[in-house]
Amino acid sequence: MGMPDQTLGTPEDAAAVNALRVGVMRLSRRLRHQRVDRSLSLAEMSALGTLARCGPMTPGELARQEHVQPPSMTRLIALLQERGLVRMEPHPQDRRQKTVISTGQAEAMLEASRAQSNAWLTEMAGRLDEEEWAALRAAAPVLHKLAHL
Repeated sequence: MGMPDQTLGTPEDAAAVNALRVGVMRLSRRLRHQRVDRSLSLAEMSALGTLARCGPMTPGELARQEHVQPPSMTRLIALLQERGLVRMEPHPQDRRQKTVISTGQAEAMLEASRAQSNAWLTEMAGRLDEEEWAALRAAAPVLHKLAHL
């Protein structure tokens, strides 16, 4: 159902793609500053978010989800474990493996970060006029789809 590539070749399309890239990058950077716990790296926050969304998984599965090498994920998990944000438990089907599970402390921190980011976005959206806000509401599902392709 996608559009053929050649339909996106006009100068107007190139300008729109560039504006979208710049806008998403700047918005993402500003949203990162809304984190509740800035002592965590973006990689650590991302891993915790993946565990919150997907549930417990092996370190290898988490590494694949996060697009990092397993040794990097092992170090990241150790850091999160030291802070009490994840725990390791035996795998339910394969006792040779462990699963990484986020703790209540991690879930509370993620929820606080989401609430802070949502409050900031709500404030920013309040500065838009009705037409801009309607366009942004309509674009939200499309941006979500792009982020998950």
